[in-house]
Amino acid sequence: MKKVPMATDKKKDIRALSIENLRQFFVDHRDKAFRGNQVYQWLWQKGIHDFDGMTNLSIATRSLLKDYFVINHIDIDHQQKSSDGTLKNAVKLHDGLVVESVLIPTASRTTACVSSQVGCSLDCHFCATAKIKRMRNLNADEIYDQVVAMNQQSKYYYERSLSNIVFMGMGEPLMNYNNLIKTIDKITQPEGLGMSPSRITVSTSGIPKMIRKMADDQVRFGLAVSLHSARQNVRAEIMPFSDKFPLEELADAIQYWYEKTSQMVTYEYVVWKGINDQNEDIDALVDFCKKTPCKVNLITYNPIGEDKFLQAAPDRISAYEVALTENRITATVRRSRGKDIDAACGQLANKAKV
Repeated sequence: MKKVPMATDKKKDIRALSIENLRQFFVDHRDKAFRGNQVYQWLWQKGIHDFDGMTNLSIATRSLLKDYFVINHIDIDHQQKSSDGTLKNAVKLHDGLVVESVLIPTASRTTACVSSQVGCSLDCHFCATAKIKRMRNLNADEIYDQVVAMNQQSKYYYERSLSNIVFMGMGEPLMNYNNLIKTIDKITQPEGLGMSPSRITVSTSGIPKMIRKMADDQVRFGLAVSLHSARQNVRAEIMPFSDKFPLEELADAIQYWYEKTSQMVTYEYVVWKGINDQNEDIDALVDFCKKTPCKVNLITYNPIGEDKFLQAAPDRISAYEVALTENRITATVRRSRGKDIDAACGQLANKAKV
């Protein structure tokens, strides 16, 4: 007879186990394999953080789980609401570190802006998160928990489920690729939230190798690239890491993405006074956009206290929009949400206003 494994003092986070691992755990403990499916559903579809909440399991089974496992989970440590309805969460992790997530409502949908790292691996000068050194990557369950929490908030405050998810919060998602993909798998599978991949967008500052990997992995979610300049010298000045990833290499990776996925990329583009608001900047962006089918979001700048970065004049943003439209490139001017609570793009830096 097979010996039943003994519990140890060091308990494992149960959400690190796959459904196959869970099924095997119960078989090893002389129970039915389908118990693993039940537990998996509680963890990922229902978002339960307490074994006692798994009410279709016997008390003995719940005690068994407590003997071997813990459920490390996030807590919403603090919440702020903007005058425009945007919600910002200070998300406390199991080790005491904090990240931020943002729920953005409109008349017809709610979008969750999700963080993937504590701090950021990159060094974009205009971004508040980049001023926090990267402390660690988030685990897949910590990323997933943000989505579950904001789905609950969406239902409570706006009486509808989340309609979209964007990985545009703290951190560079492609520098935490494995956990990013695990999270999206959980979000999209029927045993999880069952959301369509078409409602998910991953935003990157532009890591060519990882964009190619996503294409090879045949992912089905959308891609956005924070471009901000199509001139290499300007981009390298405001995003120093991009010296290692020249625009030509980035353009080739995006072309590869399009050929493999047939999905149009979205370029995120902030226009700053005296940095990228000249006609040559506009011409460079138009030329870059012609390489691969795309659309452009022209984003208003959200100040982070850096005098160097100032919002460009409205006529310069209009000049971008006109030039792109004349070249049959879809361009939309995006007005940022949640500025009054530092919840807008580039402002996430764990600065709670109480």
